[in-house]
Amino acid sequence: MLYLASQSPRRRALLQQLGVEPGLLDVDVPEVRQPGEPALDYVNRVAREKAGAGLLAVAAVPGARVLAADTEVILDDEVFGKPADAADAARMLRRLSGRTHAVATVVWLLHAGGEASATSMSEVTFAALDEPTLEAYLASGEWQGKAGAYAIQGRAAAFIAHLSGSYTGVMGLPLFETAALLRRHGVTI
Repeated sequence: MLYLASQSPRRRALLQQLGVEPGLLDVDVPEVRQPGEPALDYVNRVAREKAGAGLLAVAAVPGARVLAADTEVILDDEVFGKPADAADAARMLRRLSGRTHAVATVVWLLHAGGEASATSMSEVTFAALDEPTLEAYLASGEWQGKAGAYAIQGRAAAFIAHLSGSYTGVMGLPLFETAALLRRHGVTI
């Protein structure tokens, strides 16, 4: 049985796109970057900790496999996680405006027989955002709960002048990398 250590409806829908219906686990892992921790190491650590917490929750289930991921927006070595409020979202979006940033997604799969991970790195270039556009987006509320204060699959798609990498990776679960990881560990897709 495959479990997803996430309550993200996007990640669940992406797994369903692969033909997988995961069990859902609600894990509580602090997402706090340690002083001096490189951005990609932080994303990797958080994803691994989510998967580990999930595996602990289902350790008694024979054949349980736990998949977890973390996605972060990175600009100038600053990690843009989920904004605390609208002012924080506005700050993030103003920083991203007219610039290219990285989106890192790390996926971990853990089970009693082993563990493995996959990393997806994408580059996203935002067009310059004027204040009316920014205010309208903030008013939509779409920024809530989204790394970097935006969702590529939503209204913010209109901000993206260029994407190099994985569209689904920017959404939160890179399907190519995830499918390969699952196949290598006995999950039929």
